[in-house]
Formats: sequence, C-alpha cells, structure tokens
Amino acid sequence: MTAAPVASTSSVAQPPAFDVSTLAAVNASLADASPQEILKWAIDHLPGLYQTTAFGLTGLAATDMISRISRREKQPHLVPMIFIDTLYHFNETLDVAARAEKKYNVKLNTFRPAGVNTVDEFEAKYGKELWTSDEDSYDYLVKVEPARRAYAELGVKAVITGRRRSQGADRAALQPIEVDETGLVKVNPLCRWGFDEVKDYTDMAGVPYNVLLDQGYKSIGDWHSTALPVAGESERSGRWSGNKEKTECGLHKDYTQMKKAFEKKQREAALAERDAARGDDVVEASSVQMGLLAL
Repeated sequence: MTAAPVASTSSVAQPPAFDVSTLAAVNASLADASPQEILKWAIDHLPGLYQTTAFGLTGLAATDMISRISRREKQPHLVPMIFIDTLYHFNETLDVAARAEKKYNVKLNTFRPAGVNTVDEFEAKYGKELWTSDEDSYDYLVKVEPARRAYAELGVKAVITGRRRSQGADRAALQPIEVDETGLVKVNPLCRWGFDEVKDYTDMAGVPYNVLLDQGYKSIGDWHSTALPVAGESERSGRWSGNKEKTECGLHKDYTQMKKAFEKKQREAALAERDAARGDDVVEASSVQMGLLAL
C-alpha cells in the first residue's frame, strides 16, 4: 500500500458540483435503486468522488461493483480509494487491503495519524492505550484528522461509504445520498442491504474478504476495540463492547465539534504543562482556569 496521494488516472470528465438543493429529489429517484445503480449515479454526477474504506465486507462489495462498472465502460478503476491506517488494524485487515489492491488494480491513498508512522511513535507522543484514557481524542487523531487531511490533499468532494441501515443506531435511517455539515457528500450504495445479502454477493462474486469473518466477526475495526458480536444483537455489537453508548468511531460524527473539542484539550494540556513547569500552587487560579475563562 502506498502512503503517497494518488490522483485518479481516469480520463472521464468530472461532473459539475453537486447541488445540495436537489438532495431530496435525488434520494427519491434512488429509492428503489440497486447498489450498482446508486454507484453508477454517483460516478456520473459527483465530482471529486473517492471510496473511503477499512475493507469491511460492505466496502469490499462496493469496490467489486465499481470495478465491474469500470470494466463495462472500458476504464481503469473509476473511483480512487482512501485507506485510513490507524496503526492499530488487525494484520488480517492489512492483508485483505493488499489483496484487494492487487485484485482490482487500484492504488490506495493511505493516510496515518499526523507526524507518525508506527505504534511506537504514536505512543511516544500521546501515551499508551489512549483509547482507554481519552477515546474521543484517540478517534480524532487516528481517524478523523487523517481523513480530513486526505480530503483536503486529494480534493475530495464526495465519499462512498460502507454504512447500512441494518447496522442500527445512527445508521438505521440512512439514505443513499447524504451531505454532512461540512458539505461533504456521502454515498451509501448498500444502505438497504443486510449482512446476509452482502455476504451472498461477495461469495458469489469471489470478492476477497477479511479472514476474521470466518471466526464469526462481522464488523471489524481496531484490534483493541473489536470483539465477536453478541448473539441476538446488532452485527456491530462487537465494536466498543465496553461502551454501550458509542456507535460510531468519529468519521461520521460532527467534524467541527470533534475538532474544537480536541483543540480545547490540547490548549488545556499546554497550559497545565506550563503551570507545572513554573511550579504554580494548585490552590491558586491556574493558567488552565484562566485560559478557559478566555475561551
């Protein structure tokens, strides 16, 4: 997998910018569309279109569908791909990423947490097991910030996701096309499919998959926050099993709020470090407290 941004090699002209005022009408027109039809619509109508994926089964099914659309149109793979390497993926996830890159002849634009390339470097900078001490900051650092950096560097205006309604929680009412608070268009081509339908497609089409699925996993994220799904519960019940209130990793939360919250914590930490360095008495007003009053 390459860490350098790779521009699309397709010679297909870019469509004009998406008109957000047409969103409801577009979703109405795609109400009965197949995943392939939704993907074809997105390819034809959305400029700056990329697929963001952690190589879950749904994302791999979408990649295979895009490949088939591309071959029919006698084009190289029509949708460039972005992979956010959190540094904490299972080895099996990295393996399927490499197999998919080879099978579909598409280079991955791989982005990692800013300024680091290994777990040791990340933990030297932010401490060990940050996901246990400050989960929101962890999500921002390893997923949200790299994704937004990717979007800025590559000129991403729209992304294809692997989200589905059957995954429940915030995803239960997904529409084929969404627009987030930053104006990013999100395409959810398999939003109406259940896990079994996705699995049937990938089996039939010979799509490479994460071998952890053979052990019973269904939703696979970082190794430290992924467990087998609970019998009788959502397929994503194995994600963050120790935190019942959490249903998303941050990529599909409000980016602006997450960024502001992280930057606030960074300011507080810097002020606290300055107080400690000059030996301030904790009884007196600290720089952190004064800084917060100034926010």
